[in-house]
Amino acid sequence: MKRLQIIIRGKVQGVGFRYYTRKKAEECHLVGFVMNKPDGSVFIEAEGEDIDVNTFADWCAQGPEWSRVLKITKSELPLVGNTKFEVR
Repeated sequence: MKRLQIIIRGKVQGVGFRYYTRKKAEECHLVGFVMNKPDGSVFIEAEGEDIDVNTFADWCAQGPEWSRVLKITKSELPLVGNTKFEVR
């Protein structure tokens, strides 16, 4: 199990990024959250099996088709044990 903090920069707000992120996280059986930040980035914390978190992080580097990811930053965090994945 692992938990990642992911920060995504680019054209990632106003394109449904958070909702597609939640859908992908649920497909990968992850828990955590996604939220827009005032600086225009998207902030994610995702927790689950290593392979599922890695698959999800790879998807985040691309995002939905109408987004444009310019930069992604990932760092590991201690496990928290959320019960679902939510949009904040």
